[in-house]
Amino acid sequence: MKIVILDHPRENPGEIDWSDYNNYGEVIKYEHTLPEEALERIGDAEVVFLNKTVLTGEVIRKCKNLKYISVIATGYNTVDVETAKECGIKVSNVPSYGTEGIGQHAIALLLEITNHVAHHDLEVRKGRKNDDKDWCFWDYPMVELENKTMGIIGLGRIGQITSRVAQAFGMKVLAYDSYQNKALENENCRYTDLDTLLSNSDVISLHCPLFPETENIINKNTIAKMKDGVIIINNSRGALIVEEDLAEALNSGKVYAAGLDTVRNEPIAPNNPLLSAKNCFITPHISWTAIEGRQRLVDYSLDNLKNYLNGTPTNIVNG
Repeated sequence: MKIVILDHPRENPGEIDWSDYNNYGEVIKYEHTLPEEALERIGDAEVVFLNKTVLTGEVIRKCKNLKYISVIATGYNTVDVETAKECGIKVSNVPSYGTEGIGQHAIALLLEITNHVAHHDLEVRKGRKNDDKDWCFWDYPMVELENKTMGIIGLGRIGQITSRVAQAFGMKVLAYDSYQNKALENENCRYTDLDTLLSNSDVISLHCPLFPETENIINKNTIAKMKDGVIIINNSRGALIVEEDLAEALNSGKVYAAGLDTVRNEPIAPNNPLLSAKNCFITPHISWTAIEGRQRLVDYSLDNLKNYLNGTPTNIVNG
């Protein structure tokens, strides 16, 4: 069996062992594949692994020997899954591999906003001292999280990690989710409707998938319902936010700060309004990159292949 991996370095720049994949066929690996290169590189392969490579319906139809596509990620919007289904090709993903690391990064973004560690580290290294020779200085207010309220939009696995840490800081949690697991509620965490969450939260953290009903959920109308000085965290999907509306709210002070690990179009464009917005902290989509999570990603993707070959396919996203 011929197996093609179209873009392996995204999840493994060198420290993760892929050798077990060789037990299932001839493995051909590429570091990066452009959409126009995909057809030639797949060729007569039966199995394709990919992370962010775009696989169009046209390419899928022309790959006559292709039987199985494994997306080495949770999101699979780069693959035309409906065309794959029409062609009898199963597509799988990895729905949960970096839960802990992604939740941790959401909190890291929040703490950078509240404590400005990177800025003050840089100032110390510059040799800066306070004008009155005091032993400390600070350029931003230090924000204490105790007794504040975090609104979490999407209380799934990652939202639950963020919720637990927020509660450990002494925060109250308001959660909005179409599916409510009442076992998660306690005196410091409860479900509520979206408007109540928006109007009562000091911090709003987004952990929901990108669906038609959640796209642009943060916009000028929902921002207007928020507290003045709210903090917004998003390391889920960039298209949950109308970026122009958030930038305007940051510049006006309506939103105190935003911590973002993802934007609508990646890599971020030089003219993205968030780059020049006040108090906007942006990291390059790295929430998922802890080595522990990437090892699980590679391992679980191989498990998907094993299960497919055994006739018990798992994590199939196209029926």
